[in-house]
Amino acid sequence: MQSGQLVQYGSGIYAYNHVPLKVKQRIEEILRQELGKKDCVEVELPTLQSRELWEKSGRWDRYVEEGTMIVVKTRNGEYGLAPTAEEAVVDFAREQIPSYKKLPVIYFQIGEKYRDEMRKRGCLLRGKTFPMMDAYSFNSGEEDLQESYNTVKDAYRKVFEQLGLDVMPVAAESGAIGGDKSEEFMVLSDIGEDTVLVDEEQKRGFNKEIEERPDYKEYLKQEYGIEDIKQLKKKKAIELGHIFQLGTKYSKTMEANYIDEKGQQQPFYMGCYGIGVSRTLATIYEKSLIRDERGNLGISLPVNLAPYLLQIISKGEEKGKKAETLYQVLKEHGIETIIDDREEGSIGSKIRDCQILGTPYMGILGNRTRDDEIEVQVSATGEKVVLKMAQLASALKKLDRDRRTNPKARLEDYWDIVQEKEKQEDKVKEKPKEIEDDEISI
Repeated sequence: MQSGQLVQYGSGIYAYNHVPLKVKQRIEEILRQELGKKDCVEVELPTLQSRELWEKSGRWDRYVEEGTMIVVKTRNGEYGLAPTAEEAVVDFAREQIPSYKKLPVIYFQIGEKYRDEMRKRGCLLRGKTFPMMDAYSFNSGEEDLQESYNTVKDAYRKVFEQLGLDVMPVAAESGAIGGDKSEEFMVLSDIGEDTVLVDEEQKRGFNKEIEERPDYKEYLKQEYGIEDIKQLKKKKAIELGHIFQLGTKYSKTMEANYIDEKGQQQPFYMGCYGIGVSRTLATIYEKSLIRDERGNLGISLPVNLAPYLLQIISKGEEKGKKAETLYQVLKEHGIETIIDDREEGSIGSKIRDCQILGTPYMGILGNRTRDDEIEVQVSATGEKVVLKMAQLASALKKLDRDRRTNPKARLEDYWDIVQEKEKQEDKVKEKPKEIEDDEISI
């Protein structure tokens, strides 16, 4: 917020500037890829939903009384800005799935949700309006529901693995959504609002809210296989995702049925699944903080998520021209780069601005580099190396090629390759194919 990357319009209402918006879009891209691999079907449901629709499930009064629903009154009646979409997706599926032959189906969408949260602290961790991925499975019975549930659970693991977030699914209360069983995907963090009891080695545990159930010990043992609670440690955590087995809660209430093999009407068995996109974005930024004994120094976004790999910094007219040449070459090769071409400001102030913006690498053209050289600094660690500009360009091309499939890819690994290649250039007549494909001349 201090740097203008997040702009507050009111309590729990924010605008995204360019860089966090691009990171958010990358999160959404990964969600679409992983859910698509599981044959989930993307749809878009309306966020403005009628009171009558919510009254079919019996949830309108509860959500209004709790203050969660943001109500919109029009000349044609009352509407709610959707805090979730179970009612809307049941109405949608009723028309799309008449027969068992089309089951199972998992629909998902990525869009804005609205909740009049009483607690607005934590910026993107809890807002009135926020982007969310919500998915809904329609199944013919409990066994099929369990299979869909496990399918989405596996997709979640792969999503968070790509995002570089160490999550663990923990037993949870279903709350206003309902259902017999649910799990939250938690990231341990001192800034988390939830308290969990976990076994970090086994990656299992439960939300402390479950202890409010009078039968919580039996419930944990029966539903989640958790028996020895004393071995679990109490931790603070951020909830990034939640998955539910709803059963027939909504389909029976809203009379949503399919025709089975015997020609009989049967209620759908449903599951619902959500990931808070803005919460995930906020957690990625939190995990990307650069810290030392003095406190927070800046941000270094993960290489596979960062919208820009390199920020070029220079001082003076001559170095500025070389910076512009490198920038244009990188752009031509599709390598996302920022150039700080402001005339005002010292090298030091431009480095600090880069650290706040979150660019993983800096290319510094200063007094300590020769004509064809550039000093490269790793934002997260401060590690520096002097490379020829062509070496840097080739290393960046390799990194850009690999970072989408390798979340742990680092520029440091590639600059060793291009430096070694130059040493060996006189010893071999034919260049290695891998180097040749990625080589850039400046």
